Amino acid sequence: MQNEAKNNPYYSRTDTAKLNVSNDEWLKILSPDLYAIAREAATERPWTGKYNEFDELGEYYCAVCGNHLFRSNQKFMSSCGWPSFFEADKNGVAYHRDSSHGMERIEVVCKRCDSHLGHVFNDGPAPTGARYCMNSISLEFVADSESENVTS
Repeated sequence: MQNEAKNNPYYSRTDTAKLNVSNDEWLKILSPDLYAIAREAATERPWTGKYNEFDELGEYYCAVCGNHLFRSNQKFMSSCGWPSFFEADKNGVAYHRDSSHGMERIEVVCKRCDSHLGHVFNDGPAPTGARYCMNSISLEFVADSESENVTS
């Protein structure tokens, strides 16, 4: 578990109940970098995220609340500068229209805590044709080997 989760009473990898937490409360709990991206929809610089060139087997969770988002076999190298996935956990993400920055995009947010994760585009690989372009800081990765050690 990352340091973010240590002092976060809302973090859980098993609770799927919708959270209704104010940004004032999140500001007290989250690091400034995670708060800026997750709660203010900022974007990390391309090619700087820890999961951009990362290829381990495991699960990706929301760094804010612990909700499951992606499986590593849904990740692909897109060369866009951010970690990309062709499919998301349908119970993990929700979508909003984003007209900011003079563009029409589809924002991807965590379904449990409404934190900004990134955007989805229709230029991804088969079988879905989707490219979920995510901010590494919004993600927490748990390796399969780590999960096995916890359950053993």
